[in-house]
Amino acid sequence: MNGEQGESRTFRLLPWTAAEGKPCYVLGDGTGYVSRMADGIESIQLGMADDLLGHAADLLADRRVTGAELHFLASRLSESLQEVKRVAESRGSRLSASGPVPDNGRLGHREPDIDSR
Repeated sequence: MNGEQGESRTFRLLPWTAAEGKPCYVLGDGTGYVSRMADGIESIQLGMADDLLGHAADLLADRRVTGAELHFLASRLSESLQEVKRVAESRGSRLSASGPVPDNGRLGHREPDIDSR
């Protein structure tokens, strides 16, 4: 912290917001208490998103589902997607700050999402 060489400090978007909804950041090398807490929260958020996807599949397979149940599911999926997007933005910005990501032959080619016929 005293300007030592080799020290890599970057801003990290945290997985929570301030009371006003503004983004929160931490400046550091990624090993401090707040970074470790953020890692734990991101892990929980991603695990909950995975659980929610399983629940959504089950609910959508049930033809007796009500409109209120679908609305509740859509609300939870929206909240979860916001959290996962925030995690992706945070991790993406940290990856770009650490330099180029090697392309091990997997990133260069992408199949089209839709049939272009």
